[in-house]
Amino acid sequence: MERQDFRSIGRAAQEALRRRALWLLEQEGLSQSEVARLIGVQRQTVNGWVRRQRELGPAGVLDGRRVSPRRGKGLLSEAQGRQVQAWIADKAPEQLKLPFALWTARAVRELIETQFGIRLGLSTVQLYLRRWGMTPQKPLLRARERSPAAIKAWLEQDYPAIAARAKREGAVICRGDETGVSNVDQTGRSWASRGQTAVVTRHARRLGGSMISAVSNRGLMRFMLYDGALNAGLFLTFLRRLVKDTKGKTVLIVDNLRVHHARTVEAWLAAHPHEIEPFHPPPTRPGTTPTSASATPRAAQDQGPAEVQHPAGDADHPAQAGADRKLLLPAARPVCRVSCRV
Repeated sequence: MERQDFRSIGRAAQEALRRRALWLLEQEGLSQSEVARLIGVQRQTVNGWVRRQRELGPAGVLDGRRVSPRRGKGLLSEAQGRQVQAWIADKAPEQLKLPFALWTARAVRELIETQFGIRLGLSTVQLYLRRWGMTPQKPLLRARERSPAAIKAWLEQDYPAIAARAKREGAVICRGDETGVSNVDQTGRSWASRGQTAVVTRHARRLGGSMISAVSNRGLMRFMLYDGALNAGLFLTFLRRLVKDTKGKTVLIVDNLRVHHARTVEAWLAAHPHEIEPFHPPPTRPGTTPTSASATPRAAQDQGPAEVQHPAGDADHPAQAGADRKLLLPAARPVCRVSCRV
């Protein structure tokens, strides 16, 4: 057997190994060299085990190193550690009257000092957090009004029923949302030589606009750019173009924005039930909508390639008028990842 270093296998395993070696010597009649070869240690090591057994008896196989009474315990007791973990998991620092927004190491240290009167170093607090299986993470945003029960019902009952109905009627399911577009943010990454960061030139003016889009389950994305806030007139324009550009019926899933429930919008939808039908998920809908997700580089990459079209319309529409709109197109292209027809 190849010689190995058994110092990292733990004291209990080392003691069992010594007992096995001594048993082979006494019961099987093997030599120290043969036992050393079978166990995987030096002959001198086996000789030391035999000598310790002669001097100390059965206690000779035990580990002679001193065991600290604080080993594995630390300054916090097990009950205190469980309490701190529960506070971190269930409450925010502000709920415990701490001047922190997130659970940083400093916040946890102040929590322990406030609740138990124990002052720990930052490195010690970080060791405790890692021992408890925690890692520093970027928190996800969740609305206070979020209803897990309503979201679960939507995902498990409502949406499957909508999908089955759309399949029977041959309809296309689209998810609609609005987002902002700016020429300031540089989305995506570019290969370049190490130490020589690539440079992207843009217009010096800071331009911004708004976009409404609808993404189908097959990844077909139709969007429209416009200025200012969305109103009922712009939303109706988008719906008319969406219906005109879609073959068959459209099942549109949109949030509960007030514009989506405007009287003029509901009246138009009621007059075109065979062309488009809206559905609204819970007010604090689950996950991220395709449009807002595609505004970030990572989400756009995870979503995969999408075929992008702009609903056909008049050239003098406010969403297409002005030379400044062309300057926003480079900022919108990473959303679609392919050349778009606008």
